Amino acid sequence: MDEYALAKSNPKEDIQTHTNELLKNMDILKALYPSLSASWDSMWDLLYWACVYHDLGKLNPKFQERVKFGKRTTNEIPHGLLSLACINHRELKKRHEKNDLKLLFQAVGYHHDRKMPFQNADIEKEFEGLRAPLERFVYDKLPQKFLAQEIDQRYFSVNERFYEEQGEQFFRFIMLEGLLNRLDYAASAHIPVENPNDFLNEAMEGLLGRWQMKNQDTQWNDLQIYMRNSADKNVIVIAQTGMGKTEAGLLWLQNDKGFFTLPLKSAINAIYQRITEDVVLVNVEERVGLLHSDTYIKYLEKSQFELIDGDDIISPDMYYTKTKQLSLPLTICTLDQIFVFVFRYKGFEQILATLSYSKVIIDEVQMYSPELIAYLVLGLSYITRLGGKFAILTATLPRIFIDLLQAQQISFDGPHVFINNQIRHSVKVLDKEVNAEDIVSFSSQYDGKRILVICNTVKSAVSIYHQLAEMVGKQQINLLHSCFTKVDRANKEKEILRMGQSLSRERCIWISTQIVEASLDIDFDLLFTELSDLNGLFQRMGRCYRKRELDKSYNCFVFTGGDKRCSGVGVFIDKEIHRLSKEAISLVDGVISESQKVAMVDTLYTKEKLPKYYDSITELIRYVQSYQSYELDRKEARKRFRDIDTVSVIPYKVYEEHEAEIKSAINVLQADYSGRNGAQTKIIKTKARSRISDLTVDISSFLARNIETTTIRINDYEQILLAKSDYNSEEGIIRPKLKSSADIKDFSDHSF
Repeated sequence: MDEYALAKSNPKEDIQTHTNELLKNMDILKALYPSLSASWDSMWDLLYWACVYHDLGKLNPKFQERVKFGKRTTNEIPHGLLSLACINHRELKKRHEKNDLKLLFQAVGYHHDRKMPFQNADIEKEFEGLRAPLERFVYDKLPQKFLAQEIDQRYFSVNERFYEEQGEQFFRFIMLEGLLNRLDYAASAHIPVENPNDFLNEAMEGLLGRWQMKNQDTQWNDLQIYMRNSADKNVIVIAQTGMGKTEAGLLWLQNDKGFFTLPLKSAINAIYQRITEDVVLVNVEERVGLLHSDTYIKYLEKSQFELIDGDDIISPDMYYTKTKQLSLPLTICTLDQIFVFVFRYKGFEQILATLSYSKVIIDEVQMYSPELIAYLVLGLSYITRLGGKFAILTATLPRIFIDLLQAQQISFDGPHVFINNQIRHSVKVLDKEVNAEDIVSFSSQYDGKRILVICNTVKSAVSIYHQLAEMVGKQQINLLHSCFTKVDRANKEKEILRMGQSLSRERCIWISTQIVEASLDIDFDLLFTELSDLNGLFQRMGRCYRKRELDKSYNCFVFTGGDKRCSGVGVFIDKEIHRLSKEAISLVDGVISESQKVAMVDTLYTKEKLPKYYDSITELIRYVQSYQSYELDRKEARKRFRDIDTVSVIPYKVYEEHEAEIKSAINVLQADYSGRNGAQTKIIKTKARSRISDLTVDISSFLARNIETTTIRINDYEQILLAKSDYNSEEGIIRPKLKSSADIKDFSDHSF
């Protein structure tokens, strides 16, 4: 090891060793994706030189003092900028044009993108300190000596950037910078930049074979065959619930790198479990990743009994690192984990460069808000421009979404509709508010053993829970909504999946909100629901008679509100969409076919009928496009993308019941871990945070501002917010105590 040229201190690694790791990873990338540079002349050569030069600025004595002894100095020039002094542009310009060299200089200079209040002259003042270390430094991949020389301003000036207005050069920079950072982070983590997808085709054939052992006539259906045959295209498919969209997406993915996106963490967890238990049966930790805000704790839970490969225990920390670095062939994730790049924040290039050679499966697109639809459409325009592909698989699809894609000049095949002639649903429209009397009456008439009630808001769901409890007792009634503690909600989700199976004959009533709309494999006998909009309604109907043929006159009962609006309308449900949905569904009485559902959605959600809605999305796309690239940092971009309007609190009742456990977790977080193994410390602290997080409830920020709370300090960066309210695991958070200044009317409108 060259102690005079350390790249990092923990663990110690010198610049030459680290750089060689980058080049090794570049060879992996090149072998797996040889056509990656087909549209980008000379990219592999530029990437090679970017790897060689990127860390030479770390020879700066100030940097070496910092990594060896922890000595920090003010105004230390970032090592990426100092590395520019070492680029031998006189030699490189013999085989690269000026624009190529500008790409190389910017990729090296900005590979750790941060605020740079410097000028070229400031950088060059530091060159004197580089000369002696460069004289000593010999790199076996490059026999000639490095020189500290002035930066030619034809190729680089500090804070000059490639922006989108520059067209092709901007996208070439994204590829070069993005791939350099992928290689750099993989080398630092000591993981391969990519694990190969050499298993999925075989795994899918294995799945079919296992099905055929139960029924020898089983074959892929028309949807799945279409997707397998369209693997080289962008595709949009509308397919009814229960047709095997997950398998269809995996057949389209084939042996390519892929991302499978879903709107809810519960749905992602379910798909991850399904794929790792039914499809990819071996070497899961090298092949399939789960990526959302709770990934690490999920991996810790899994590691207790599953992360074993032969006789070796697979580190959950390493599994998490590979997942976060996007190294795994198949990643199941939420939209915000990958599409946040649309804000073009500092460092966004590595995600987009990865997506340029990937396929993205987007499931349940109808679940996304107008804001997320805008980000999705804009993101797909970038991905396809760089060569990535997408497949949209959804039960319903507003025509507006197609119009938005076409406005961005995104090419695709479809939409193709896959439905069968099976009749699963018969609708009874009730022009009144949702109420327990009708639920009980119709349940007794139509033999409802397993009943699902879906309300638009938590407040409405809790009200129906109390009404039903008074009429039939609490024994068979279960409530599921977003205002339970995380541990209670997880337990309830397991229970609804167990009770909601078509083979289950257990009598039950489940009252929920829209959180059960997407990707939950449940199959109830009767559905009672408030009207949200047609999209949401048809998704909700997919939780009743999911795959069964209709055997009763009505199994879906839709409450349209009567003279009043249904709950949530005008808050998160668009008034005009609700009005048009009410008009459309009111014309239905009895059997409704899958083709009718598709036609009704297609007719309602048009830019002609919903011009304001369409314009609001296109305006948001333009607004995000108007952001100057590199204007935001990653944290701010994530905040704007997710637009989270919730606050995590622990109800005081929960705190009282779990006080000893919470205080124990706080003590763990406050302990001194000096000298302890870093990986083990991370696990210990993560488990402590998870114990606290499991007891929190997410409430609206409006409610959080208007109730009485107290704060428990953990450290300078973390605190626990206690809400003065009651709580129980049957109902969730019970109306908390208002501040004396809070407006009761406002509270009732915004509590849930």
